[in-house]
Amino acid sequence: MKQTFVKAALMAGCMAAAACGEAPTATAPGQYAVLTVATADRVIPANYPATIRGRQDIAIYPQVSGTISRLCITEGQHVTQGQPLFIIDQVPYKAALQTAEANVAAAKAGVATARLTFDAKKELFAKNIISQFELSTAENTLLTAEAQLAQAEAQRVNAANNLSYTVVKAPANGVAGTLPYRVGALVSPSIPQPLTTVSDNSTVYVYFSMSENQLLDLTRRYGSIAATLESMPDVQLLLNDGSLYEHAGRIESISGVIDPSTGSAQLRAAFPNAGGLLHSGGAGNVVLPRTYENCIVVPQHATFELQDKVYVYKLVDGKASSSMIEVDKISNGREYIVESGLAPGDVIVAEGVGLLREGTPVVPKAAAAPAAGEAAQKATANETGKEE
Repeated sequence: MKQTFVKAALMAGCMAAAACGEAPTATAPGQYAVLTVATADRVIPANYPATIRGRQDIAIYPQVSGTISRLCITEGQHVTQGQPLFIIDQVPYKAALQTAEANVAAAKAGVATARLTFDAKKELFAKNIISQFELSTAENTLLTAEAQLAQAEAQRVNAANNLSYTVVKAPANGVAGTLPYRVGALVSPSIPQPLTTVSDNSTVYVYFSMSENQLLDLTRRYGSIAATLESMPDVQLLLNDGSLYEHAGRIESISGVIDPSTGSAQLRAAFPNAGGLLHSGGAGNVVLPRTYENCIVVPQHATFELQDKVYVYKLVDGKASSSMIEVDKISNGREYIVESGLAPGDVIVAEGVGLLREGTPVVPKAAAAPAAGEAAQKATANETGKEE
């Protein structure tokens, strides 16, 4: 009964220590590699999910109604500005143009007749044969005929335009998208889907978002949005298959409005796409390098976590002493940028931290331990604790 009580008390003590975020204590001595904390410069990339859009994504809608009589392109085809894409049945529009041209001819004849009549009336009026009323009536008839001619000319222009709209042309250079409507389909300006989309992919725009805090950090670092755009380094694009796009891009714009629903702002980077590898509607990750100067860097394998907090073991009077550190959320997967909790000159245990306990005697493996900033640059020294 007494042994059971002692075991329960020990277990309760261990659980209480873990709940307080403290490492369990142990006294078994051992040899471990150690690092002397120093400052260093680091460039750490940060990834941001992104969507790819063409410089221009132009939805093509017909301007007249009718059935498609011919498709002039295929899906994914490169098109040039002014190239025919679709032809809509032209028969009714040709007939309308012929009717309009006939109306123009009739109106011209009406104007000529009215002018002859008016000229004759003027001569008769000059000889006092007719009254002013008859002369004014003839003049008004001429004005009416001229107005009818102008109206007929406008109708002819409208009919000619409608006929030209039956040939749907590319408004810009680019790549044609899908073709949801085929020959025989009835289309109109109010169709729910466009005939196709022409994307100018010679340069693509890659859109991604940053949190408000990240944007504030950038603005404070460079001074203003304009200075940020001018001073930010080139960015890379990590494609959906995990490969890195060969050309670098530049961030061209930062939204001036924070989306209240997401708490983020949108940024746009431009990438050259002469080879056509990038497609509008694709996805990837923008890789934005971030430079840290004179920062404290520690290897991640020299840390451990308790209750979502990051700790290291400092070497204090020859014993391991756990110390919580604050680290930047951005890392390269191998190192942490330490924001607080360590100072240059501190000595930390660099290996086997999972075997240590609070107060464990530590015997450094090397008499002269390398600095953390130097050790982070040497993979072998990180693993063995010995200088090359």
